[in-house]
Amino acid sequence: MSETNLSKTATAPAPDNGNGNGVAKGATPAVDPRLLVREQGLAGYWTDFKRKMRSGELGSVPVVVGLIVIWAIFQSMDDAFLSAENLSNLSVYIVGTGLISVGIVFVLLLGEIDLSVGSVSGLSSAVFAVLAVNEGLNEWLAVVLALLTGAVIGALHGFFFAKIGVPAFVVTLAGLLAWNGLMLKVLGTTGTINLDSEGLVATLSNHYFTDVAVAYGTAVVAVAAFFAAQLLGARRRSAVGIPSRPVSEIVVRTVLLAVLAFGAAYMLNQYKGMPLALLIFLVVLVALDFVLRRTSYGRKVFALGGSTEAARRAGINVELVRISVFSIAGTMAAFGGLMIASRILAANQGAGTGNLLMEAIAAAVIGGTSLFGGRGTVWSALLGMLVIGSIASGMALLGIAAAIQYMITGAVLLAAVVIDSVSRRTQRSAGRG
Repeated sequence: MSETNLSKTATAPAPDNGNGNGVAKGATPAVDPRLLVREQGLAGYWTDFKRKMRSGELGSVPVVVGLIVIWAIFQSMDDAFLSAENLSNLSVYIVGTGLISVGIVFVLLLGEIDLSVGSVSGLSSAVFAVLAVNEGLNEWLAVVLALLTGAVIGALHGFFFAKIGVPAFVVTLAGLLAWNGLMLKVLGTTGTINLDSEGLVATLSNHYFTDVAVAYGTAVVAVAAFFAAQLLGARRRSAVGIPSRPVSEIVVRTVLLAVLAFGAAYMLNQYKGMPLALLIFLVVLVALDFVLRRTSYGRKVFALGGSTEAARRAGINVELVRISVFSIAGTMAAFGGLMIASRILAANQGAGTGNLLMEAIAAAVIGGTSLFGGRGTVWSALLGMLVIGSIASGMALLGIAAAIQYMITGAVLLAAVVIDSVSRRTQRSAGRG
């Protein structure tokens, strides 16, 4: 149960006894004991943590523990795994597929699936390459048109799903085939178009801010923004009489984030500095996280994932939200396709194929987004891609065949889905599902 719901439970008025105060004479207003956690210090938090684990409210704990185990295993087998160079390369590698996975998160929150994002990413990169390289169009304009291609295709999928009633699985499966075919047509007989190594798109994945101030400055901004947002939220809740996090807890959370942020900045500065690709990825995650958690649109997306009929009765335009979500998925697929083309400096017939689609979906699920809808966060894409990318990077260092990598990634994905299913069942048993 969320903190907001807990607050409502604790502050709900008791039946009026006629004296106008809503509380029976001589009675003490009931307070949900879970709201007293913060007054009990570390013991209270530990008790609350155990309660959440028993009731299936696992959050991101499984993926974080899994990531730590993966890193520990590979580091014990090869000291180069946690080197600055390898971690920097990993941070760039995860961006393209990670952006596609962010779009998948939005679709999964509805309880649906989009199988076309791989093909859409390939088609969008092909559109950019043809316009910018073959036709000589300004690269900025070509990028905008490539992103619009993804947005329009996504909206088209959403239209057939929301308005016509065709299952999303079928619509996007058809899109997977159709847009891949169109990509081959757009690329023409050559099959490959090399990008300008000094151009705009090439810069996205190959530029590093060598000045150490950029990485550390990004960490400072992130930590300061987090602290300010947490403090402002706590004050707003206190102003209306809703229980909120004490300043001491906010400080502890901020310190933990600072350790991670400055640790990452230090490692990146030991190699080439802050990668532009990683900075773009983080900005996108922060922006879309704000959209999901702090706007009415985001609440509508979660509402649809919880119960479509309830959302409809609440006055939500179900069709419009569905179309917009698939359009976002298409846009993020196009963006990811451009980042992948940037990394390999080409748009080719293999773009969007192979295991790209499966990795994008797996990243969202492994990161903690539920396949059943209504639960997840865009940060799932980052966590999931760190897991998948770490497995790929570690096995490459050890010289292990790709076949083993696929099997291990599949096992991790299955484990994530099993944990999600068991978590949901446990929550229902505890009356929180």
